[in-house]
Amino acid sequence: MLQLIKSADRGYADHGWLKSFHSFSFADYYDPARMGFGALRVINEDRIAPGTGFGTHGHRDMEIISYVLSGELAHKDSMGNGEQGAANSGVIRPGDVQRMSAGTGVMHSEFNHAKDQTTHFLQIWIQPDARGIAPSYEQKHFDSASKRGRLRLVAARDGAEGSVTLHADARLYAGLFDGDEAAELALAPGRQAYVHLVRGTLSVNGQALTAGDALQLRQTASLALAAGRDAEVLVFDLAA
Repeated sequence: MLQLIKSADRGYADHGWLKSFHSFSFADYYDPARMGFGALRVINEDRIAPGTGFGTHGHRDMEIISYVLSGELAHKDSMGNGEQGAANSGVIRPGDVQRMSAGTGVMHSEFNHAKDQTTHFLQIWIQPDARGIAPSYEQKHFDSASKRGRLRLVAARDGAEGSVTLHADARLYAGLFDGDEAAELALAPGRQAYVHLVRGTLSVNGQALTAGDALQLRQTASLALAAGRDAEVLVFDLAA
């Protein structure tokens, strides 16, 4: 079963310094039919104006993924990431996947220090398998070649294939498709998929998507991605 969610049907908030599209209910946007999909709770497409950002605030019991599309995002947290001399600089750039497990609680900030460039990124929240775990942070880079014409695993519960490790029963793939490039992904029984098209156009199981569109797939054995035009896509493999 396929369900298309058009980009224009997302929630939208304009805070001046921040413009954000909400795929699911978030903050002042509430739709009882759009509370999440499986363990996937939030996909916000955010644009942060130059010299602005999110001040220090707290999270707990959530797997938070940041996926930068353009510009840079400076992250600093109560675990020490982003501090001078820290093991993790906390600066997230295109191609990077950052995972922060909030667990028992973490404070952090996110900022666009550029003077003349907007930071465009996706903020993704996934509900963890267990509450009250120790907070942790991980950041890895996945270059364009590794995603070209295929779905590259970038986040998974077991950290498979060099992905970042999620504390959730979820697998996140990223892919770039153009022209004749195509890929398939099998879904095991008891699994479902959520496809979010970041940019460009793409056909998924025969359904045409444009930037910002999403496709929910239930009781489906596999995904087929084809006919991309400058497409960048994220695919979530989730428990049904």
